[in-house]
Amino acid sequence: MRPCKPGFRVCTPNSAPPLSLYRQPPRLQSSLHTGPVRPTGPVARSRLPSPSCSLWAGSTWSPAGATYSASTSRSLCLRWAVPSGRRCGSSSSKSSRRWNDRQRGDQFARAAKVQGLKSRAAFKLLQINDRYRLFKPGMTVVDLGFAPGSWSQVAVDLTKPRGRVLGIDLLPVQPPKGVSTIQGDFLSPDVQAEIKSFLRDPERGRPRLPLPSGDPTTAVADGHIDQSLLLDSETGYIERERRDTADEEGEASNAAEVHTDHLDKSVDVVLSDMLMNTSGNAFRDHAGSMDLCRAALRFSYDTLKVGGHFVCKFYQGIEDKALEKSLKAMFHKVHREKPESSRSESKEAYFVGIKRLAKVDKEAVFAE
Repeated sequence: MRPCKPGFRVCTPNSAPPLSLYRQPPRLQSSLHTGPVRPTGPVARSRLPSPSCSLWAGSTWSPAGATYSASTSRSLCLRWAVPSGRRCGSSSSKSSRRWNDRQRGDQFARAAKVQGLKSRAAFKLLQINDRYRLFKPGMTVVDLGFAPGSWSQVAVDLTKPRGRVLGIDLLPVQPPKGVSTIQGDFLSPDVQAEIKSFLRDPERGRPRLPLPSGDPTTAVADGHIDQSLLLDSETGYIERERRDTADEEGEASNAAEVHTDHLDKSVDVVLSDMLMNTSGNAFRDHAGSMDLCRAALRFSYDTLKVGGHFVCKFYQGIEDKALEKSLKAMFHKVHREKPESSRSESKEAYFVGIKRLAKVDKEAVFAE
């Protein structure tokens, strides 16, 4: 094989992707980071020095001569390096050309690009919110399967200035401005424990209040400036980390005296845009979406406060009636939605649970 340019990584049988590529420990990211979030291991932007054939694949190991690159479609793009002297056809397949043509003719895709949104999916959540008014300023929102981040963008905008949004996804993604993220498999108990630990601190992930200026209208009612704001602004990063660590240790030592159930139920809205990679088998795709919806519902049972809301995407099929029944045992009202921005040929739909009930029968919600 012709050697690649410096900086390229070729995965051969002797340099197969490590298992940690697919099962990484939870990692907390923040939009405060100035640099891009780069994948670990052999995942990198691949620039082949010659024409290449492309093949889409899931989380599978590649044979010799393959390089990996991150893809915004939540899968891995497997590109075959072309040996010297060997010609190959065009890398653009018929399906990718159809996708590009559809995107160019899609009014929501064009509008998302103009408005700086991560994807057209933002309009689905906006249309759901226009009907049910899910968001209010200051809310805590958890976005499951947040990549590429369009739903999180909407949540940040509708809960500002003091709302907090936490996104969770298996893929390493640069978070939108104002969004805290945890990278990891949501189905992992360790990742869910990390999420709950993050949520227990009511101030963690919230934007800091701006310091009062010399303008008297920005001072507090009695004419005095809150000195804690000034002290916090003058505290260095390392010192703040030490203080936060000490606070966490103190909380751990007093855990027996704290009612953790009340602390865990601190979320106002749980969003689930999770979906498994489609297989082409309608029943398999539907069953996979039901599993993810139930996992999101179980998380909501543990973390959603009374009166909180729940939105989850699913593939329509024979089991969605059972899921709807479970939702009705936990929420005051349950609606099935197909937003205008959702393509008519797609089998996706959304369940919207309005106002969690004060008393919920767990067995009724999770009955087999």
